Amino acid sequence: MARERIVSGAPVTPDEDILQFTLRPRTLNDYVGQRELKEKLQVLLDAAKMRNESVEHVLLYGPPGLGKTTLAHIIAHEMGSKLISTSGPALQRTGDLMGILTNLNEGDILFIDEIHRLSPVIEEFIYPAMEDFKVDFVVDKGAFAKVINVPLKRFTLVGATTRAGMLSAPLRDRFGLYYHIDFYEASDLQTIVLRSASLLDTPIDRESALTIAQRSRGTPRIANRLLRRVRDYAAVKGDGNATPELAAKALEAEGVDPKGLDELDRKLIRIIIEYYKGGPVGIEALAATLSEEIDTLVDMVEPYLLKIGYIQRTKRGRMASLDAARHLGMKLPGTAQETLF
Repeated sequence: MARERIVSGAPVTPDEDILQFTLRPRTLNDYVGQRELKEKLQVLLDAAKMRNESVEHVLLYGPPGLGKTTLAHIIAHEMGSKLISTSGPALQRTGDLMGILTNLNEGDILFIDEIHRLSPVIEEFIYPAMEDFKVDFVVDKGAFAKVINVPLKRFTLVGATTRAGMLSAPLRDRFGLYYHIDFYEASDLQTIVLRSASLLDTPIDRESALTIAQRSRGTPRIANRLLRRVRDYAAVKGDGNATPELAAKALEAEGVDPKGLDELDRKLIRIIIEYYKGGPVGIEALAATLSEEIDTLVDMVEPYLLKIGYIQRTKRGRMASLDAARHLGMKLPGTAQETLF
């Protein structure tokens, strides 16, 4: 069963989405991190504005919470366009998408989150819209069926996905640009925390911001979430000012250790080491042992553990690393490592 995790890259509550929107940068100059992506995107936007054209269709992919939605809003703002936002699971009928497409104005941005979850019917319906800016709509059935060709105004589709490999080749090929968003450096997250603290009117110094950044799993959404927990802790347990010691205590109270791991991360590593002798073990077996959904482990837990080298993904299954065992003060079976306590 899925649990609400403070270190999850996905929004935990609808209210968090609203608060995240208030912290979201509106221009590329305000956007922190992803320097190479920013440079490429700046060239794309400047060229489109010089030619007075719409931006090419853009696909953004990477783990949740890294700023895919933020970049879609920035593209719309920089182009002076309106952004219409929806998601793959929300588009169930062609009529739903037809209504959205026909109401788009010249240069508008259509943002589809979780685009890998579009149904095959919707996916095929959107192909001519992306290529030729028209849709074929079938009216009536049987002998009375008619195909109405509806022209569309030129728009830009920005798709976001955490699983680019699940996109069909025909859909992927219709995007002119692909941008991968990677985990952020701690220094960039520190800047993001300081900026968010200023917007939230929360007193914090650079060292405290770095403490939060180092436990944020390379993800801005998590950094902002941890900042709010530290702000609350400082208000209740201190004088409202976030100090490094107070920030560390606040995050330890939330179960977030200095590496940004929470109880589910630590439990997964412990199970691989204790139950499965360090691995390899299949993801299905891990999900059953943890009573978690496979998608939760693959999308929310594994990416960061793979990034920092605490687990390895092999053809035979998942394996825990020596560094992971050391972090938890455990001995990895089959090694000469001493148990650390």
